[in-house]
Amino acid sequence: MFVVATPIGNLDDLSPRARQVLGAVDLIAAEDTRVTGRLLSHFGIKRRQIALHEHNEESLATRLIEDLCNGSSVALVSDAGTPLISDPGFRLLRAAHLAGVRVVPIPGASAFVSALSVSGLPTDRFVFEGFLPAKTAARQKRLTALARESRTVVFYESVHRIEATLADLVESHGATRQAFIGRELTKLHEQCVSGDLEHLRAKLADGSIVTKGEFVLAVAGAGDGPADQDEVSVERLLVALVNELPGKQAVAIAAAATGHNKNELYRRMLALKAQDSDS
Repeated sequence: MFVVATPIGNLDDLSPRARQVLGAVDLIAAEDTRVTGRLLSHFGIKRRQIALHEHNEESLATRLIEDLCNGSSVALVSDAGTPLISDPGFRLLRAAHLAGVRVVPIPGASAFVSALSVSGLPTDRFVFEGFLPAKTAARQKRLTALARESRTVVFYESVHRIEATLADLVESHGATRQAFIGRELTKLHEQCVSGDLEHLRAKLADGSIVTKGEFVLAVAGAGDGPADQDEVSVERLLVALVNELPGKQAVAIAAAATGHNKNELYRRMLALKAQDSDS
């Protein structure tokens, strides 16, 4: 079985090896046969396809493994990019390994790797989070948990939620955390924009970053920018300021000094006061 990466936009990114494999296999398991059909037609490739997606993968995997064990060759592709990266295929790959089927990677395009390579953020260590939860509360909870992650974090986000996600990131990570947006990578209207989170949010709000297409969002890890002060130091600063100044003034000074969001610091100040009263 061949796991074949396909272009994320520019069809010329399909490698010669990928073309050769797609033109030689007995069957192509595609996320959407219509999308893959257009790719195959562009390169004059005629091969039998079968749809493999999240709704039928469990049942279809058994049949495909039988074909593979009987000597057939299968290419697994997604609509765009490298299969299994936020796309179907895991159940089939797991079954193939368990059955002793040889699995061959045919590398190529990947949206999150492409974004990382031009982001200007540290890439020696990073974590890929795929898509964040669609519901606001779950998304905010996940971002809060990631705020202290020291590695660069990469997300996929839909056009419908990109503005809300940027607002949530400013709230959880601080306005001055460095970040990057890649929109429509390798396509005609590609945009690559870097800056702090507040800058990116403003660019979305004024239309400089167009809210159309597909987005990859990369965010610097904790410790990589002025917003990323040590948490203990931030709390010590808050405690010291609150002991000398009114709460709002203390929060304003702490926000200016650390780059943290005022609302976030205000909640932390209230929590610290509650701890003091409990003790």
